[in-house]
Parts: sequence; C-alpha cells; structure tokens
Amino acid sequence: MKNTKYAWVALLAFAWSCGPKPAEDSVTETVVEEVLVPENSLTEEEKADGWMLLFDGTNTDGWRAFNGDSFPSDGWTVEDGALKALGKGGDIGGDIVFGPVEFEQFEMEWTWKIAPGGNSGVLYHVVEDPKYKAPYETGPEYQMIDQLGFAEPLEKWQSIGADYAMTEPDYEGAVKPAGEWNTSKIIFSEEGSSYYLNGQKTVEFVPYSEAWTKARNSGKWNDFPDYAISKTGLISLQDHGAETWFKNIKIRKL
Repeated sequence: MKNTKYAWVALLAFAWSCGPKPAEDSVTETVVEEVLVPENSLTEEEKADGWMLLFDGTNTDGWRAFNGDSFPSDGWTVEDGALKALGKGGDIGGDIVFGPVEFEQFEMEWTWKIAPGGNSGVLYHVVEDPKYKAPYETGPEYQMIDQLGFAEPLEKWQSIGADYAMTEPDYEGAVKPAGEWNTSKIIFSEEGSSYYLNGQKTVEFVPYSEAWTKARNSGKWNDFPDYAISKTGLISLQDHGAETWFKNIKIRKL
C-alpha cells in the first residue's frame, strides 16, 4: 500500500505539470509600436489644427533676406534637413524672414542647435522698411545662445529663453551644451504670452500691459523707437555671427 500511495502522488504531480497554466501565466503581452513622425513634417491632426510648416527640410521656399528679394545662399544653406546660418552675419546683416505671411497672435515651435560660443534668436512682428537695418529694431526676440560657453558673462535679460531685454528667463535645468538639439516654443497672445525651452516655461508676460510697457520704456530700446510697436509682422531667423541650425519650424495663428 505504501508504494501504491507514492505512485498516485507522482501521477498527480505529473498531471499538474502538464495541465493548463494558471490564468496569470497565460496572459499575452501586447507590444504597442511607437509611431515616429518624420522631421520637418506635420501630422494630419496638426494640419487640422491649423499648423503651417515653414521649412520642409529640403528647400528654402518662402525665406528671403531681410529687406531683400531672394534667399541669401552666401550666408544660409540647407544641411542634413536643417536650415543653417553659416555665421557670416553680425549685429546688422545676415538675418532672414519668412516673407509670404504676417502673424499677429500665434503659437510657434522649432528645433535648433548652435555652435560653441554662439548667439542667435527667433524674432516676430518684424517690419521691413529701408529705414530699418535689422529685424530687432521692430521685432521682439526669443533669445538663443550658448548659455554655458558664451565668451562673456551674460546678464539675465540676455540669457537663453529670454524675451530679449524685456523679460528675464527661468532656464535652470533646461540648458543643453552647444551643439546639442533644443526644442523651443513661443505662444504669443494678448491675453498672456510665454516662451518654452526643452519643455520648460522660461518666461511669461502680458503684452502691452503696464509691466510690459515699463520694460519697453526702460531705456534699452531708446535708440529703436519702433521696437514692438507693430502688433503684426514677419517671422525672422537671426544670423548673429555663429553657425546655427533650425528645423521642424511650424506655426499656427491663434
């Protein structure tokens, strides 16, 4: 009887091992593949939401020199899907504008990187006229700069992510070394505006408010009486003497 008992135990153990597995062991893992959006393109959802692509990664349609008629191929080029400033510009000269459309209230996003020690920016509400030598005489600027490696000490108002010489930025934790790609965003609305760097809000302000007007009249813009007067204008990319790359440039009107 003892041997028979052990035989039944062994038989039951074998049957258990060969039988159906518990429910938790039979769950099949579902793998969801990530859908990657090609660079310099818009999704169908973005198109439906009114986004406009300003650069497709291959040609320079719509872009031209500030106060000019054509694209300045001696100072800008297309490189590896990016619109590249060659660093031949300066305080005056070298900047480009997207000529076909003016923008008033808008949301804009772009990806960028800059050479070590570099300084650049994106400007908006830019007005063209022979009396203006550069876009910054009329257009507010999102400051792009090598915050970690710039040759001179930077004031807060001229630091990365600033509303240049208007609103000081909070950029701590969002800064990358020169040569690495960044993502930036501007939301400009008269109800409230903000800038972003790598997903972090750097500034917020209310255009034309008492605080904004005080900053506008603080003295920095005394030599440029038409600065930020126009409430509509062109988008401009700055070549301020450093190689700078721009891609995934898109905008929508609010």
